[in-house]
Amino acid sequence: MKIFLLIITVLLLPDLAFATESANTSTSLDLTHHFVGYLSILITVAAYISAMSEEVIQLRKSKPMVLGAALAWFVICIYYAMHGQAKMASLAFESNLLAYVELLLFILVSMTYLNTMEERGVFDALRIFLLSKRYSYRQLFWITGALAFVLSTVINGLAIGLLMGAVASAVGKKKPQFVSLACVNVVVAANAGGTFSPLGGISTLFVWQHGILHFADFFHLAIPCVVNFVVPASIMHFFIPKETPDVSAQAIHLHRGAKWVIGLFVLTLAITVCSNVFLLLPPAAGMMSGLGLLQFYNYYLNKTAEEKESDFAHVYRFYNLEVPNENSKETFDVFKNIGHVEWDTLLFFYGAMMLIGAIGFVGYLDGIAHFLFGQMNPSIANILIGLSSAFVDNGTLMFAVLSMHPPIQTGQWLLLTLTLGVGGSLLAIGSAPGVGMLGQIKEYSFSFHLRWMPAVLLGYFASIATHFWINAAYF
Repeated sequence: MKIFLLIITVLLLPDLAFATESANTSTSLDLTHHFVGYLSILITVAAYISAMSEEVIQLRKSKPMVLGAALAWFVICIYYAMHGQAKMASLAFESNLLAYVELLLFILVSMTYLNTMEERGVFDALRIFLLSKRYSYRQLFWITGALAFVLSTVINGLAIGLLMGAVASAVGKKKPQFVSLACVNVVVAANAGGTFSPLGGISTLFVWQHGILHFADFFHLAIPCVVNFVVPASIMHFFIPKETPDVSAQAIHLHRGAKWVIGLFVLTLAITVCSNVFLLLPPAAGMMSGLGLLQFYNYYLNKTAEEKESDFAHVYRFYNLEVPNENSKETFDVFKNIGHVEWDTLLFFYGAMMLIGAIGFVGYLDGIAHFLFGQMNPSIANILIGLSSAFVDNGTLMFAVLSMHPPIQTGQWLLLTLTLGVGGSLLAIGSAPGVGMLGQIKEYSFSFHLRWMPAVLLGYFASIATHFWINAAYF
């Protein structure tokens, strides 16, 4: 309440707090050494601390971020309005909002397809298939890691982490050491795989959406990402038991239309890439066309579904009674799958992007960019930014760098994409796969992951060295 009263007082007394600015200037106001700028930083820091303390204070991370974004922009816009430049502030807000909407639509469609595939039994079928093959623990370690690496190129890391973590937990009930190491391996693999594909990682998606790199450019990071995954996995391999787990076989059951949903998802990704490369449309346009295809297929499935009798029909027949009209169809509603997406994560990104946009509009990001990319070697700057992604979400960091507009070469943009993508693997809290498995897999913990951070760090620097070697022409 005191902070709120202080804000109102300052805004209502501009002659005392803002004595020297001109109301008619046509350029953005420099508020880096001003109360409004300081307040924006305070709000941003408080929102991030609250979000990072989600497990402690039991408050979903999206709530402080959304509120913080609103407060920061209200303060800035009110001040600009009092100086006759309300339109400039509102246009800056709309520009950041447009960037978020494109991200929202892309991820919304992707998560909807994933939820539909899960509802159709696709992921359960994959898990049962792996369990039925009676692979050894070491084979399962590499298989789950390799699958996480490959699938994360088109599927978000959180879904991959939960899926492969569930497989590791199911086969390693009697070997907690295997489960823990497999989870660390999955985190590293999922982050590495999503780094060289704009369809799988948030930070890479940002770079693609902003037109900094073309779709094909990201594949120059494929070998460095493989190195990032293989180096720590090779070290952990020798600590995996050699035995074969004893598991019971289960029948694989796919619901009607599951294979067609997978095909539509692949078609959607192809449309997204082609429309961006050949028509220069934003990725969200292709993904939304895929959502339309899924909705029409949903309509077809529901119209052609066979009726199923009530589960209690046999009881009525036993007593020679007429079976009531309680037949139903095996249907699904695509809008339910849309409703089940990770809205907390999507709203967190809204708050993060709008807060970064606010402090960028104030002028702080220009100062940071001048220091990082003007007074420091850009390679060192990108490596340090990548290391910081172990603590701060990589999507937020990438959006912050993009807002700085640093004048760096293609090789440096690739380096930044690499370091931000794989840097989150250093800690369990540094990426979505790690955070997701922390709450789901009891054998996997922050302290266990921290124990293997030296191996992951070795892979981090090995991938950077590989990038400098094979992509030297881009520097």
